Amino acid sequence: MADDALFRGMEISATGLNAEWLRMHVVANNLANAETTRTPEGGPYQRQQVVFSTVLNDLQGVTVKGITTGDGGVRLVYNPLHPDADDEGFVAMPNVTVPTEMLDMLTASRAYEANLVCMRRFKQICEDAIGLLK
Repeated sequence: MADDALFRGMEISATGLNAEWLRMHVVANNLANAETTRTPEGGPYQRQQVVFSTVLNDLQGVTVKGITTGDGGVRLVYNPLHPDADDEGFVAMPNVTVPTEMLDMLTASRAYEANLVCMRRFKQICEDAIGLLK
């Protein structure tokens, strides 16, 4: 049990790394589909977001509860030459905005880096402790 407690901090940081990696992947997918007007489900692409949950019992870290899609909102853009334009010339575009996605990518990247710094610092502390035992 003591061995488990020793590495708990690294395990918590690892859950954060995994969660933020998934978040960056979802944001990248949103950016890649920012102009997708047709999906297999029909209609324009819907923005996705990762839903996190903290696991407070036994300090287990962060888990991903799931990935949710947008509220179904669309942006109407006037482009009568687009193949998906309606009779009035408007195209239903995805509810993805590049500035919002870039901000989400930046925050996910910073959170990923913070967890990585924690893991590196923990590793350094362990190496220092082993050095003292020599």
